[in-house]
Amino acid sequence: MFTTLAKVANAAFAIALGAALLGTGAGASQAQSGPPVLGGGSGIVIDSMFECTLTTVGYDGAGRLVGLTAGHCGDAGASVAAESDRGFGEIGRFAYSNSDLDYAVIQFTPGRITPVNRIGNVTITGVGGPAQFPTIVCKEGRTTGNTCGITWGDVFQTNTETWTQMCVVEGDSGAPVVVGSTLVGMVNAYLAVACFGPEVGTNMNSIMNDINARGGVGSGFRPV
Repeated sequence: MFTTLAKVANAAFAIALGAALLGTGAGASQAQSGPPVLGGGSGIVIDSMFECTLTTVGYDGAGRLVGLTAGHCGDAGASVAAESDRGFGEIGRFAYSNSDLDYAVIQFTPGRITPVNRIGNVTITGVGGPAQFPTIVCKEGRTTGNTCGITWGDVFQTNTETWTQMCVVEGDSGAPVVVGSTLVGMVNAYLAVACFGPEVGTNMNSIMNDINARGGVGSGFRPV
């Protein structure tokens, strides 16, 4: 998806696309009592190197506790830790990563997290279709927290992506994009300038359709 977007953006605007919003800072964390609390908007650390944001946490049709994030955050088999308590160790692994739609499914190890539906100022109660212009959407990212902006829509008519005017920077990859408490997309990239350039993300209905068609871990997903 982002190779195509980069080509289109360069041709149309002669500027580069910030495609991988991976954080790489050491970050500080504090030990917690019990498993770390995680939900859509929580920071995660992949393979002890890269920082991204969880899109949502829930259960699949087989009862497995799973989460979603951006696909460029890691490949299948990558280890996941909670940014809020790195010392707690591994909490799960990437079960599947899709580079075309840029989403990934994480399978959490039983008992290693406490799943919640609210992080910061974002609560997720369900999944819905993409936002349309001029709807105001909001996101919760591990780097920039809660920011909101206008929806531009499916600028390049991909049927899978939505552009918005929200502040996102490195580490916000995977952040949940919501209308009210409905999850409509995830953060994947920005155009030109961090925080000022438009944000682009994959629509949740496209992700859900792909997960369910593929089967396996994540199929039949529902948020906690």
